[in-house]
Amino acid sequence: MAGISAELALTVAAIVDGGSLDAAARTLNITPSAVSQRLKALEQQLGQVLIVRAKPALATAAGEAVVRMARQVALLEHETLAALGLDAAGARVSVPLAVNADSMATWFLAPLSRLAERLDIDFDLHRDDQNFTARLLESGEVMAAVTSEATPVTGCSVTPLGIFRYDAVATPRFVDRWFAEGINVEALRRAPFVDFDRRDSLQHTWLQSYGLDEHGIPRHYVPASHDFAEAVLLGLGWGMLPSPQATAAVASGSLIHLGGEPVRVPLYWQQWNLRSTLLDDIAREVGAEAARVLD
Repeated sequence: MAGISAELALTVAAIVDGGSLDAAARTLNITPSAVSQRLKALEQQLGQVLIVRAKPALATAAGEAVVRMARQVALLEHETLAALGLDAAGARVSVPLAVNADSMATWFLAPLSRLAERLDIDFDLHRDDQNFTARLLESGEVMAAVTSEATPVTGCSVTPLGIFRYDAVATPRFVDRWFAEGINVEALRRAPFVDFDRRDSLQHTWLQSYGLDEHGIPRHYVPASHDFAEAVLLGLGWGMLPSPQATAAVASGSLIHLGGEPVRVPLYWQQWNLRSTLLDDIAREVGAEAARVLD
């Protein structure tokens, strides 16, 4: 079997990124018919379906492998042209990264801003829970990720970033209403809390330290990091906030620490195991910021 054409692989990646053959055609400046012909040619060559024709179009497991190859080829091509001094036209490279919402809201954007000041680079950020960002590496959607997974994804390297600490907090008014007689098991069974989404386990972990299961306890779902903090600040429920946010709000008198053990989440940086100057540069900048901010 002949090797996979970079052009065909990049076409598959464009379909996945755009969500449709039409969107890929606009990105590649070719007709939708040409995109369809390229996709069909590669599927016939490999003998496997690469794209699920849905809305949006989705990669199969085989398609994910092709997308991963396409992104690696594009990155290495960019770095090769730069090394040869052939990037004078101002060609930019897009780097997709995965990060959890709380890191994005508190510390992750600062190192990216510094990188963007000195490099011709566009960041394509994918937000997910830290327990699930590694999946985006496996699928080829991203080149690197902030994750809670210490075990490296196949084809990736892993570096510890530090510990992200969360504290249980609530407004003084909320505490007066629900915890007038102190933080105890009976009060915690009645007091509503705020969950980020149905995969968020931070509040559940804190409740478990009191011997409580979260099932049956009232809760509000607020699936955005800024809005989650705002919901806690408005007294909608108690919640686990990143330590920098919690400390500032407690110092201002807006929130009160509920006590108990903080929830500590170890974070890691996983990236494709390529000889890439750009990815290594990103890793250094992200790691330096994490060393300043995380425990």
